[in-house]
Amino acid sequence: MIFLFTYALKYDKSMNNEITYAQKVQKGEGDLSMNKEYERIEKGSGKLLSRLEGAEFTPKTDIPSDIEHGDMPGDKVEIEDIHIQKANTIFPKLLKLVCEAVSENPYERAVIAVCGGSGVGKSETASLLSYLFKSMGVGAYTLSGDNYPRRIPMYNDAERLHTFRLCAVKALAESGKYDEGAREIIKKLQQEERDADESLVGEYPFLKDYIEGGSAGLDAYLGTDREIDFDEVSTIIAAFKDGARDIWLKRMGRDECSLSYDKVDFSDKNVLIIEWTHGNSDCLKGVDIPVLLNSTPEETLEHRRSRNRDGKIDSPFTTLVLKLEQQRLHSQAAKAKIIVSKAGKLLTFEEYKEVMG
Repeated sequence: MIFLFTYALKYDKSMNNEITYAQKVQKGEGDLSMNKEYERIEKGSGKLLSRLEGAEFTPKTDIPSDIEHGDMPGDKVEIEDIHIQKANTIFPKLLKLVCEAVSENPYERAVIAVCGGSGVGKSETASLLSYLFKSMGVGAYTLSGDNYPRRIPMYNDAERLHTFRLCAVKALAESGKYDEGAREIIKKLQQEERDADESLVGEYPFLKDYIEGGSAGLDAYLGTDREIDFDEVSTIIAAFKDGARDIWLKRMGRDECSLSYDKVDFSDKNVLIIEWTHGNSDCLKGVDIPVLLNSTPEETLEHRRSRNRDGKIDSPFTTLVLKLEQQRLHSQAAKAKIIVSKAGKLLTFEEYKEVMG
């Protein structure tokens, strides 16, 4: 069983030392060559850079429906005109940035992260960018960061809710407003999945302390290394940029029996594209070019409404999760080298701040 959780790039077979080694790699202390099984491709000759620097990009509209997508099992990717427009808008600027990254890497490799909130088209846009690179003769692979949470989706959703409610009740108790009456009301609201509903604060004033405490606790969990194995993804990036020929990549489905690893051949790949909400996180190391696909909270809400066939909006708790997710994306936006609006327009950081108010 341990074998399933071990990369060819790692020399230590124990799970504890595996994490330590990943951290060493990120700090520049680990030597990937210590593993005898680890093989690098030949270092770049500069030919790729010279070819890319002289390339002229012509926007493509006639995209095949069966282009290769990311590696998340069961992920549904529906490419629409807006995604093609975004990819065509992004690519010329991205190409220049890739040239810079390739020139600094001895194996002529670059890592791109396509990040953004719910429903903004990360999977579709990343797949299209990968396709555009391949159309220019540049090998590219699209990796889904959603394969790397510490828990499968159902358990992670439960952990999020548990974290919110534990911190909420604790905060309310510390405020001195927790009594038998509050306990019964909170229990009822929890059963109705309305305990994160801020509109109820007027009716139940003590909910203000409850929701604020729960939000703070949830924010300390969402998108952090408590929720996500950033070390593993950072180690994959380090191996790729160090010329790894083969890398073991995780596949995470939605149940306990859908966890596996595939050994992926990167010998003909020069670009690794990571599509992930957290692709611009401070916890992730080694990304050369973060690309932020932006959407305002209003645009995100409208998208989620349009995708619900019964017309129902998200639960108050899901709305809170999306709000905190948006705040984290916003706090990291200054690092993005490319920012694109939901309508497909390139934005400067100053323009982005104006759009987000």
